[in-house]
Amino acid sequence: MAFETLKPQIETIVSNTTSTRDEKLLQICQLLDDNISYYNWVGFYFKNGDKNELKLGPYVGAPTDHTIIPFGKGICGQVAVSNQNFVVPDVAAQDNYIACSITVKAEIVIPIFVNGENIGQIDIDSNTPDPFTEADERFLEFVCSKVSEIL
Repeated sequence: MAFETLKPQIETIVSNTTSTRDEKLLQICQLLDDNISYYNWVGFYFKNGDKNELKLGPYVGAPTDHTIIPFGKGICGQVAVSNQNFVVPDVAAQDNYIACSITVKAEIVIPIFVNGENIGQIDIDSNTPDPFTEADERFLEFVCSKVSEIL
């Protein structure tokens, strides 16, 4: 799996002192999208100030209307409340799923913590049914821990 070879590249992006935070986040999205075939939409959502909602940050993939997601709504909104990873093997089986595209079959959302506070998340959609494994979870936890260093 490409995860081990991607880790040093993630670290290089995060440690780059000439890129802005959003440039680094976009580079991470692009790296994951380019190198993992079943990652078809890769993006970040962050807590929107003091509001109980998430705001879309940098992403790679089809445009989305879901630029603001209330806490508790959809997979991303649920992760904002639960502070837990959420792996959805079949989005059609989820009652509280916000459809972004009819081609999306699965989703994984991993929270990002800074000083113990859930301040955002990485959200990945896949057009492949049930593609995400525990290895994806561990790798994306690594990505989120690195991202937390630049937030």
